[in-house]
Amino acid sequence: MLHKKRRKFIFLVQGEGRGHMTQAISLYQKLCENGHSVPCIFIGISDRRKIPEYFPASFDTRIEQIRSPNFISDKNNKSIRLIPSILYNARFLYDYYKSLLQINSAVVEYQPDAIINFYDFLGGFYNFFFRPDLKFYAIGHTFTSVHPSFQFAGGRWIEKKLFLLNNKLNSLGADKKIGLSFTPLSPEKIGNTIIAPPLLRNLTLSLKVKQGDFLLGYMVNDGYSKEIIDWHKSNTDIKIICFWDKKDEPEIKYISKNLVFHQLNDNKFLTLLAECKGLITTAGFESISEALLLGKPVLMVPVSGQYEQTCNAIDAARAGAGIFDDHFNISRFVEYIDDYISQKEAFRKWLESGSNTIIKEFTSF
Repeated sequence: MLHKKRRKFIFLVQGEGRGHMTQAISLYQKLCENGHSVPCIFIGISDRRKIPEYFPASFDTRIEQIRSPNFISDKNNKSIRLIPSILYNARFLYDYYKSLLQINSAVVEYQPDAIINFYDFLGGFYNFFFRPDLKFYAIGHTFTSVHPSFQFAGGRWIEKKLFLLNNKLNSLGADKKIGLSFTPLSPEKIGNTIIAPPLLRNLTLSLKVKQGDFLLGYMVNDGYSKEIIDWHKSNTDIKIICFWDKKDEPEIKYISKNLVFHQLNDNKFLTLLAECKGLITTAGFESISEALLLGKPVLMVPVSGQYEQTCNAIDAARAGAGIFDDHFNISRFVEYIDDYISQKEAFRKWLESGSNTIIKEFTSF
């Protein structure tokens, strides 16, 4: 155990995509292994998504769903629409207030030492308006943006301002912010932001890597599936297994014998990631980190309108994860795979060197 004094935490987790949920699972495992406890976890929900079954199944603790702000996508469920998102969320202000009260009720009941916010908007607002007498921590890749070496996407200054505003709102009054990074960065501390390696679960670290004959796909917005289906019509000899979280679709949907879509199942996804030739995905931080660990090349397509994902793709390419494009240019990726140079040894070394950093930062008070 890193610290003798046992701490109690409450998690607030954004329910968009896999990334923040996976980080919460990983940190929960690490905290429990070190004798700390997490008596309650809040997961943000919206009309756009359903929470995958693997998330509550990963915890031996109380899970509560709360309505939380989210983005609105276009009619094809691909790009993010900013103004409609603002108008949509304005309709649910009272629901968000009730969510804040729900969080406060748990704080009163469990008397935690700290709240850890995995990039849910309500976390920052709760800390700002309720001023709880406890530590408040925020965690996410986007907090590395304070580092002088961070590369912003150029020519999109309004989106950059909104991106930085999101970071501020998610971490209002935070005692510490953890910036998860694909690689070590120097200096390791900027103000109250600490640079740390990605949070990957024990299962990911124990996977056996193989070289399969298929590409693996994951898209946070299922609208991108049409690009893959259209490309595959002219490339039916290439096998692709994809994951999505599209409502009203069966657990497994066969488009053809060499193209299949699965509802999001995290354990199945990781097993296949360890066996695939390469990953085609929107530019979420966690999936790219897992691919780096397993030595799998990545084609990244940032979700249109999500500046954060463009920055992720730029940073991941710098770290040697793969290439990025504005659409699923799978032909380009297939050609790239043979020239890919794995960074898995350097990445694993970074994980191991900083494996205790987050636990130490969150519990040494």
